[in-house]
Amino acid sequence: MRIECDYLVIGTGVAGLAFARAVSHTGKVILLTKRAADDSATFQAQGGVAAVTDDKDSFDAHVNDTLKAGRGICRKDVVELCVKAGPARIADLVELGTRFTKRKGHPEELDLGQEGGHSARRIVHADDATGKEMIRALLETVKKLPNVEILEHHMAVNLIVPDRRSVDRICKGAHVLNQDTGEIYTVTSPVTVLATGGAGKVYLYTSNPDLSTGDGVAMAYRAGAGVANMEFFQFHPTILYHPQAKSVLISEAVRGEGGILRGLNGRAFMADYHPDMELAPRDVVARAIDSEMKRTGADHMLLDVTHLDGAFIEERFPNILTSCLKYGIDMRTEPVPVVPAAHYSCGGLISDIHGRTTIPGLFAIGETACNGLHGANRLASNSLLEGLVFAHQAALVAPSIPRPDYTGVEDWEVGDAVPSDEEVVVSQDWDELRRYMWNYVGIVRSDLRLRRARRRHDALMKEIKEYYWKYIVTSDLLELRNIATIAHLIIDSAMKRKESRGLHYNSDYRFEDESFSRDTVLFRFED
Repeated sequence: MRIECDYLVIGTGVAGLAFARAVSHTGKVILLTKRAADDSATFQAQGGVAAVTDDKDSFDAHVNDTLKAGRGICRKDVVELCVKAGPARIADLVELGTRFTKRKGHPEELDLGQEGGHSARRIVHADDATGKEMIRALLETVKKLPNVEILEHHMAVNLIVPDRRSVDRICKGAHVLNQDTGEIYTVTSPVTVLATGGAGKVYLYTSNPDLSTGDGVAMAYRAGAGVANMEFFQFHPTILYHPQAKSVLISEAVRGEGGILRGLNGRAFMADYHPDMELAPRDVVARAIDSEMKRTGADHMLLDVTHLDGAFIEERFPNILTSCLKYGIDMRTEPVPVVPAAHYSCGGLISDIHGRTTIPGLFAIGETACNGLHGANRLASNSLLEGLVFAHQAALVAPSIPRPDYTGVEDWEVGDAVPSDEEVVVSQDWDELRRYMWNYVGIVRSDLRLRRARRRHDALMKEIKEYYWKYIVTSDLLELRNIATIAHLIIDSAMKRKESRGLHYNSDYRFEDESFSRDTVLFRFED
């Protein structure tokens, strides 16, 4: 089956929905999501949106905080654009009906949270479920738009980029798997927007939902698009440690409001690692926790808020409190056991200030993109801001993209592929890949660990490639193929960076090297 549209948007997180809303009056939009429309990493985001909305704050302060966290790899012009656009994007969401938390006793003022790395309280939030509220408001709006069609349980297989090795290549859409029927559609469009989010599932422990398999970056890289800075993978310092818990994030805001990190003996340890202690940037805090766990042999650390008023905790963190209580932990009276976990990819597809990638017709926005905002380490709560701002930026230029000639675009061919009777191979490869990525390419790396990861990964990639061409594709196989591509990019990028900077820490090169104050760029087709 063939479908034609003006905008093919892959992903229904904040970036994808905001873009679809912005361009819907100019043409037909198809939104693809491989789960339900409200199932996204954005939906799970707790903390909030970093934006200058207080007279006591300033754009310069927010810019400087972002540049400081990014350790010399940010593009200052991109940072300034994003920061200065923040207030307008917040106002737009408020007008849309987003219910941000207001300051107690001041119903006209936004309640602003404090998070690590920020020099002021500037985190606009909806209690501790900001992403959920943003998705509610955006999705309710988008569903009412006559030009927007949402295809749930549909997963992009590959981008349609004829002559992908040519300088004249153009993205003309994507082949799309209907997960309910197994049919693969050909969806053509002059504008294809990748808003597929992150790739946390490439690691054994992650805060990301199961759908975060780096689909957009993997597909675009295979089609010839440029990728940058994949070695900079952020590990959130505080994920709930419990045998039954899965991806329960304890927000940065908990430390922002006074939470203290302690060892199992009750000793607060962050003063040993950074003058800002619990409010240090995430990379510092994650390494500190990892170091304390290795030093003491403990399998977790503790996040203590028992010194805060119980009523304040109930009001400020109702969802986190409920999640912890589900596992028998009352954060009002006892410290919360926590560990670091893979959280956010600062690398992605090389893109400009309008989201345009190195392939004409192909855009990347949100976590899928690498546009120079985050550098070597993302500042807390700049991610939702990025999704909003660059969705708006992309919508400014996307309507002017000319419709290409679709002559020669081929439908999907099954060929000699047959249904698989060995799905266990997919699950085995998935588990093996995530484990060696965690052990060898995690919070702390070394040349030896990276070489070991490369050897194991090369063998696994060969096996996955053979399996892919032999059997009819399924969503599980496609996700395995994509995280394998992501792992390849992370390993390659980490091996190229012979220093420690931001989120990339190599114990063989413990300090920053000015000769590496640049992006790590990878192209599949070097010519």
